[in-house]
Amino acid sequence: MVLDEQFITRCREAFNTFDEDGSGTIDANEMKSLLEAIGEAPSEEELFKFMADVDEDGTGEIEFAEFLRAFEKHNGGERELEDELDTIDAFVALGGNTDKTGFIDTARLISVVKEEFGMTIRIERTIAELDKDKDGKVNYQEFAALFV
Repeated sequence: MVLDEQFITRCREAFNTFDEDGSGTIDANEMKSLLEAIGEAPSEEELFKFMADVDEDGTGEIEFAEFLRAFEKHNGGERELEDELDTIDAFVALGGNTDKTGFIDTARLISVVKEEFGMTIRIERTIAELDKDKDGKVNYQEFAALFV
């Protein structure tokens, strides 16, 4: 995920606000203030774990680049979750279940891809490769592999 310039500027402003001593880094006490400002109340253990996760170079302080990477990871995780939820929605729309069980009939999938979406891809070949057990049905794992 690429962060846009405006977002980076807002992050720099937030970082500078909580870098109370102007050192160019955020230590554990400053991070605690930052987390409390956004409504979190971390225990000492949670704060230690958070700092360890974000502090990539092990200095005990978080530089701006590490701060940005933490946001990038967080936002990337949200995007992955959104992508998975979209995949589940499509799986359900084609006949699967919300808990990722069930199957999609391959004939139905071919029909949707070719007739409803008007795509000219060789979906039969793709499905044949994905349908590992060759039962003419696509389970969630096989369906999700279409989007990797």
